[in-house]
Amino acid sequence: MLHASDTPETSGASAPATAGAHHTESRPPTGRAARHWHLDDIDWGAFRGSAVDPRLLAAVKTAAVVEANSADYVRYLDNVFVDDPAFRAAAARWGEEEAQHGAALGRWAELADPEFDFAAALARFRAGYRIPLDASESVRGSRAGELLARCVVESGTCSYYSALRDRAEEPVLRDICHRIAQDEAQHYRLFHGHLAHYAREAGLGAWARLRIALGRVGETDDDELAYAWFSAVEATRPGARYERARCAALYQRLAMSMYGLAHVRSLVSMIALALGLRGTARLVRVVGWVGWQWLRLRSSASFAGG
Repeated sequence: MLHASDTPETSGASAPATAGAHHTESRPPTGRAARHWHLDDIDWGAFRGSAVDPRLLAAVKTAAVVEANSADYVRYLDNVFVDDPAFRAAAARWGEEEAQHGAALGRWAELADPEFDFAAALARFRAGYRIPLDASESVRGSRAGELLARCVVESGTCSYYSALRDRAEEPVLRDICHRIAQDEAQHYRLFHGHLAHYAREAGLGAWARLRIALGRVGETDDDELAYAWFSAVEATRPGARYERARCAALYQRLAMSMYGLAHVRSLVSMIALALGLRGTARLVRVVGWVGWQWLRLRSSASFAGG
């Protein structure tokens, strides 16, 4: 089941204190006081090859290269928030944690599949997919829009790793995904806190927020995940050829099949909070159920237990 500790306090989609507070000289927290986990904290000796699900292995390989590519996003955010040293410092720490996620997932994938070369897969991905590193302004139209889009992404990754953990039987993968899901919830809080500051400056209204959020959700079908799938799962096969639509569909069907109702409702709740919606617990339940049914219809592959 979904662990409550994986998500921000979003019951009823109520905003946390940082979202409603008046910001003058104070700014959102830029990092954690507690020590962040390291690869050596994982009990790699507990790995059980007999418990590896090949479908989840493909999902992990894909996620590993995406997470490990965080340096490009840090550079992009550096350019967009060039005059905000506090946020840039926070974004740098975020990037380090994301890269560690990729390293942990990549190491697990190499244990599960000794023929998998994580470094080679990451190099293929980086050679074929790049974001606009030289952009000086957000592709979302404003810095508030950029932070809202990041909230949507962190909502998705938090729910995704929670779903992956809950589907996995291999104990080391469960541990890794639990740690990552908790990190992604913290990352959501980070971006949401800074969003509260910039949204007031930009005058970002409800409809503008909704448009940006829906646009970012729609980008899950773009080249990033499709090419990550190809680079990590298919590229070494004889005659392999990248076909964006096919690779995107394969990855999406696999990812969607992992979600349970609790994961979808958590995702909807976090996005509702980023949109500034309050007192919407019933709406979250309804939209979450509809979203879950939609995922089940779109997914042609399913896991036992639903």
